[in-house]
Amino acid sequence: MADSPSSSKEESVQLIKKFGAYLTLKMSNLFSISIDNLSSRSLGTVAGVAIALVLTWRLLRTPAVPQRRQLKRQGPSTSSSGVNTHSSTAVISSADDSRAQYVIDEFFQPVKPTLVQIVRQKLSDGRKVTCRLVGVLLEESTPEELQKHATVRSSVLEVLLEITKFCDLYLMERIVDDESGERVLLALEEAGIFTSAGLVKDKVLFCSTEIGRTSFVRQLEPDWHIDSNPEIITQLSRFIKHQLHISSSRSECTASNVYSSRNLEQFFGFQDRS
Repeated sequence: MADSPSSSKEESVQLIKKFGAYLTLKMSNLFSISIDNLSSRSLGTVAGVAIALVLTWRLLRTPAVPQRRQLKRQGPSTSSSGVNTHSSTAVISSADDSRAQYVIDEFFQPVKPTLVQIVRQKLSDGRKVTCRLVGVLLEESTPEELQKHATVRSSVLEVLLEITKFCDLYLMERIVDDESGERVLLALEEAGIFTSAGLVKDKVLFCSTEIGRTSFVRQLEPDWHIDSNPEIITQLSRFIKHQLHISSSRSECTASNVYSSRNLEQFFGFQDRS
């Protein structure tokens, strides 16, 4: 015996109820966020929900009767038809569930954030950043090494580019002589930092003492300061909202507003995206 129209309708209704319950959960979680905090990713999710609902509705409009008839013709036409009909109904119901679940999975896949979104999230939307050069952006680990050479770390360029897209960035370093400063500026220029990253030379600051560098940071009042000197990090922890300590060895955070990472790109997760 073929399935009655009411039975097919009941199956569709049950499937819609399942999907509706799923959407209700997603929407309730989504709109629990206030409008002021609604991000572009959340708006994209809303659009995805709407599209998923429309496509699922169109899928459910397609009658499953031809499939049931085909399955019935393949089965025996004896007294066991009742059992075969029940089996066919179970197969079709399972297929409908899989089809609806496929639509749900497609539209609720997590959206991979862009690089600039990662940087903004990590910096807590801070708009001004000060950063030491030695041990962070440069291969050299001491100001004395700058008397001989200055080399920009190529792996940090992408991070630097993303930071300058929305942050006011200042670079600073203690130098032993004026030639070291000229050498640093040349290395930054050859690396394209003054063109691709949009940084200007006036925002690269030099001083002759560590106290002078600390004074630079306090005068600029950044949202974030990035440094490789633990003493400077400790001194500034009371005055700067957030700090990032770059250290090759695992170090304990000296304060709740101090973070630690082996290098700048690792802190922002850029190494995991390669």
